[in-house]
Amino acid sequence: MATAVASVTRTGTVLADLLPATSAGRARARDAALILGGAALTGLTAQIAIPVPGSPVPVSGQTFAALLVGTAFGARRGFLSLALYAVVGMVGVPWFAEGRSGASFASFGYVLGMLLATTVVGALARRGADRSVLRTAGTMALGSAIIYAVGVPYLALYAHISLTEAVAAGLTPFLIGDALKAALAMGALPAAWKLLGRRG
Repeated sequence: MATAVASVTRTGTVLADLLPATSAGRARARDAALILGGAALTGLTAQIAIPVPGSPVPVSGQTFAALLVGTAFGARRGFLSLALYAVVGMVGVPWFAEGRSGASFASFGYVLGMLLATTVVGALARRGADRSVLRTAGTMALGSAIIYAVGVPYLALYAHISLTEAVAAGLTPFLIGDALKAALAMGALPAAWKLLGRRG
């Protein structure tokens, strides 16, 4: 038993890999369910949205969900989850923040940024980036930075404002919230590995 546990805790494993799949068919079904679930979770948390005075971008739970999905699922499944979330929202399902859909709104760049960020944090998780508090903090910080690196310039272009104004409206008001989200992840992800007795 100890050998089996050790074999799945080496770098290269993410939390979702620990879900049982005894055949290739079941592994595909598991992955499909994870991808659907990740998209649904992101869409659900996007509805937790608080308007920010002076900014067209609300504080929402979707960025936290996107980074959590990427870290727990790995790069491929994380990317597919967020791609599904983005495509379904673009074709009309109102599950972006504040019940938006389509692609013609100021905060759509953050959705695009989440696609990239989810892939990056998923790749890092396969290298053990979610196994300790400090590594998880760094992973969440990098993922958030990637989201802003796409979302803020998009906001500037969409709203016809300067990059400085876009930073003031689309980044600065969210730093405290991002710190709180990172703190949640810092506790939750390493704790999940520890609870499973599979920390590498």
